[in-house]
Amino acid sequence: MGEAEVPKRTGKLPEFDKLWDYAHPDISEQRFRELLPRALDSLDLSYLAQLLTQIARAEGLQRKFEDAHKTLDRVDKALPKTDGRTLIRYLLERGRVYNSSGSVDDAKRLLLQAFDLAVKSKEDFYAVDAAHMVAIVESPENQLEWNLKALDLAENSLDERARNWKGSLYNNIGWTYFDGGEFQEALFMFEKALEFRRQQGDPVSIGVARWCVGKTLRMMGHTEEALEIQQELFQEYQSAGRKSGFVYEEIAECLVLLGREQEAQDWFAAAYGELSKDPSVANDRDRLIRLKTLGKVGLSEQY
Repeated sequence: MGEAEVPKRTGKLPEFDKLWDYAHPDISEQRFRELLPRALDSLDLSYLAQLLTQIARAEGLQRKFEDAHKTLDRVDKALPKTDGRTLIRYLLERGRVYNSSGSVDDAKRLLLQAFDLAVKSKEDFYAVDAAHMVAIVESPENQLEWNLKALDLAENSLDERARNWKGSLYNNIGWTYFDGGEFQEALFMFEKALEFRRQQGDPVSIGVARWCVGKTLRMMGHTEEALEIQQELFQEYQSAGRKSGFVYEEIAECLVLLGREQEAQDWFAAAYGELSKDPSVANDRDRLIRLKTLGKVGLSEQY
């Protein structure tokens, strides 16, 4: 069932949020469903309803949007007999499902409600979550305001879970600056994210943060330094048996800037091989076409 096992039956109901594996929502859904009989037996409607919100989130991440809404309909019926945190979590997850399925206006309405309720209830962790989600659905000119609002909450909260949002928020703010061409500001935020991730000690998160720093350095013209970071990541990932099309792509882009086009070709081809299978890049056709073209993928079959 994966690394995290569902806690054994004891008198206390398990903390199901610790069972999340966001990279594998199908496994997470399975873990949550294994807790359902116990949640039903407990007659604790708030616990049951909040567990269902996370099942819905796992379904949404698998793009099973109709199933997710049906699960949340069950939560909606229970809301009059639950507590304020349950309502906040319901609004958050319904908003997330709406956003993922393309109903951005509905998502924004519910996420704003979740934010207001969480702030009034002093539920800092969920207030930060809601603010960061509002930033995602907001127009580009308002994204920074909401991310900074979320960061202010996280940095000043006494709740450790809320403070743990800082790494993600530094990253999100960095990308907002990056997309606006403000690379110096982006680099500052990505370096703060890297520092925070190193404090947390998760190698995967540290690697992502280093990649962001490297990409930004490339955009600022520090190509040699950027290439060194990406090559170090490649070596570390290779030693761990991991592949990253994003790292391959950055190495290729750096090599082109350094006039090493022939060497870059194989890296572009490798990047296309990985990223063409990545759902997060599936809709970025121009990017994939560019990788395929510069990597000269498929040309050998034509001649």
